[in-house]
Amino acid sequence: MISQNSIAKVFETARVEEVIGDFVQLKKAGTNYKGLSPFSEERSPSFVVSPVKQIWKDFSSGKGGNAVTFLMEHEHFTYPEAIKYLAKKYNIEIEETERTDEEKAQADNRESLYLVSEYASSYFQNVLHKTNPGKAIGLSYFKERGFTEETIKKFDLGYSLDEWQGFTDDALGKGYKINFLEQTGLTIVKGEKRFDRFKGRVMFPIHSMSGRVLGFGGRILTNDKKAAKYLNSPESEIYHKSKILYGLYHAKQSIAKEDNCYLVEGYTDVIQLCQTGITNVVSSSGTALSPDQIRLINRLTNNITVLFDGDAAGIRASIRGIDLILEQGVNVKICTFPDGEDPDSFSKSNTLEELKEYLNDNAKDFIQFKASLLVKEANNDPIKKAETIREIVNSIAKIPDQIKREIYIQECARIMDISENVLFTTLAQINNKGAQSNSKPKSYAPPTSSDPNEPPFEVYRNEEPPSSKPKIDVQYELERKIIEILMLYGDKTEEFEDVVLEVDEATGDLVSKPMKQETRVFEKIYLDLQEDEMHFSNPQFKTLYYSLIDKLNQDENFSTKNFINQLDQETAGTVTSILMEDERYNLHDWERNLIIPKEKKDSVALLVSQTILSLRCHLIDKKVIEYKNETLKENADTRSIIEDVKDYVGLKMLLSRKLGKVVS
Repeated sequence: MISQNSIAKVFETARVEEVIGDFVQLKKAGTNYKGLSPFSEERSPSFVVSPVKQIWKDFSSGKGGNAVTFLMEHEHFTYPEAIKYLAKKYNIEIEETERTDEEKAQADNRESLYLVSEYASSYFQNVLHKTNPGKAIGLSYFKERGFTEETIKKFDLGYSLDEWQGFTDDALGKGYKINFLEQTGLTIVKGEKRFDRFKGRVMFPIHSMSGRVLGFGGRILTNDKKAAKYLNSPESEIYHKSKILYGLYHAKQSIAKEDNCYLVEGYTDVIQLCQTGITNVVSSSGTALSPDQIRLINRLTNNITVLFDGDAAGIRASIRGIDLILEQGVNVKICTFPDGEDPDSFSKSNTLEELKEYLNDNAKDFIQFKASLLVKEANNDPIKKAETIREIVNSIAKIPDQIKREIYIQECARIMDISENVLFTTLAQINNKGAQSNSKPKSYAPPTSSDPNEPPFEVYRNEEPPSSKPKIDVQYELERKIIEILMLYGDKTEEFEDVVLEVDEATGDLVSKPMKQETRVFEKIYLDLQEDEMHFSNPQFKTLYYSLIDKLNQDENFSTKNFINQLDQETAGTVTSILMEDERYNLHDWERNLIIPKEKKDSVALLVSQTILSLRCHLIDKKVIEYKNETLKENADTRSIIEDVKDYVGLKMLLSRKLGKVVS
C-alpha cells in the first residue's frame, strides 16, 4: 500500500498539462490548452486541459478528471500504478508497505501480464550485460551494429539464451505463473513441454506510450533458414501490434517539439537514427501501417515523413500506407535513400548535420513523390499515364480537407500536364461513387392516394423518425449549477443584494424590499436553501453539496484541486464535467466571431442570486402542479387549494420580477 503522505506529494507536485502533454499534443487556448481527443477519432480538437483547475475534459467521449484519472483512462493503470508512474516522473520517493499474499493474488490478469513482461525485459537485459553468452553473442552483435552502451541501455535491449527453457525456468523459479508466461507469448506450452519463444535471439522490448513493456521483437543471429529472422510477441490482452509503434515512448516529446514524425520500418532504423540525433522517429515494426498507429502519431503532430529504403519494390509495396495516412487527415511527405541504403546504414555513415540536410532536401510532398514514381513506371505509355493520373486523384480523394484537395489537384495538373477541370471532374466522380457505396439503401413507397391531406412526397421506410428534442430537467441543471458555483467561488466574499418579502399592512399583499449584505458565497447558498427548506433531488449532487459545505466551512484555504483529488473516480469525473462545461466555446473560437461570453467571475453575486431564485421559481411551479392535481381528487377542499395556489403564484410573480423574467 502507498502511504497517504506519498500520495499527497504526488498530487501536490504533478502538473496535469505536463502529464497529458506526454501523450497528446496540446496547444495554448487562452488560459487553457486544447488538443485532439486520445479517446475517440476526431479531426477538430474537443479535448481541454485547465492548468488553473488542474483538470481535463474530453467533450467527445465525456471523460474527464485529474492527472491520475487520465492515466487510469488512457493507460488503463490502476490507481496505485498511476501514482507510481507520476512519482517516477517527478522523482518522488514512494513510501509503500509490503503487499500481503492475498493482495498479490487479487492483482488482475492484465496487471499480471504487465509484471511478467517487465520481469522478462529485466531478465534479458541482465543476460546481455552479466552473462558470458550474453556478452559474447548479444552484446557483440549490438556493438557490431554500431550501438553505444548508452543507446543499448536507453532502449532496454537484451539477449535470450540459446537454451530451450532458460527464461521459462528462471521465471517459474521466481514465482511467475506459467499461464501468464504463455499468455504473453514468452513461453510456448505444448502438453507437458515448455519452450522459450525467443530462444537464441537479441531482444527489442516494445513499450507503450507511457513506458510499460507490452511485448518483444527478437532477431535470430544464426543462419537457420527455417527460422524467421524477426519474431514478434503474439497478440495478447496488453499487446496489439496494430495499435503500437516501436520507439514512440522515447520519441513522443521530440515529435511534439519538432511537429513532425519520421516513420521507418524496423527496430534498428529507429535506434540508429535516434543515436545519430534524429529522435522524432518511430517504426511500425514490420507490420502493415494501421489507422490506429496513424492516430497515435496524430495526437502529437499532424505531419508524418515516411522514410523508404532504396529498394524500388519495397517502395511500391509500401506506398499503400500513404493513402491511409491521407485518409486520417495527416500531412505526409516521403523521403527515399540511395539504392542499397536504408535509414540504419545511411545514418550510421553520415553525421547529424549531413543526415538533417539530406532529409530536408529529399523529403517530397506525397503527390510529387507518387507522380515521379508512377510516371517512371508509365514510360510514356498513354494508357499507363492515364492510369497513373487516376491513381494520384484516387489518393487526393481520400484527403478530408477540401482546400488541401484543391491545392493538390492544381499541383497534379501542373506535374502531369493535364487540365485542372478534367482532374476536378474525375475527383467528383470518385467522391460520388464512394458516397453511393457508403450510403444506406432506402426503400421508397410512392403515394397511393389522391387525398389532399396526405403528404405529396415520398415516404422513407426502414428509417427512424426524427427524434424530438430531449426535455430539460430544470432542477437537475440548477442543482448542477449550485455545485459549480460552490466549487469555483464558494470561498469568495461577495456583496449580495437580497430580497426580503414582507406583508404590506395596508393591503395584506406580499411586497419585496431590497437589502444588501456582505457574506461568503457558500454561506449565502446554504442559508437560502435552509430558509426555504429546499433539498437536492439528485443523490450525487446532494452528497457533493454537503461535502463542499462542510469543507468550505472548515478549511479557510479551500482548494478545488485538493477537493477533487479526494473524490472517487466517478464523482471526480462528474465534478470535472461540471467545471469544464463552459470551456466548450473556447474550442470553437467564439471570440473570433465576436461572440463574447460574459465571465462568471464578473458577476458572482448576481449568478448566485439568479440561480437560487430560479430554483425557488421551479419548486413553486412543482408545488402548483401538485395542488392542481389535488383538485382532481374526490372530496378535495377546492377553495382552500385555490387560495394556496394564488399565494404561490403571487410569490412567483415577485421572484420573477427580481429575475427579470415574464411569468408563464
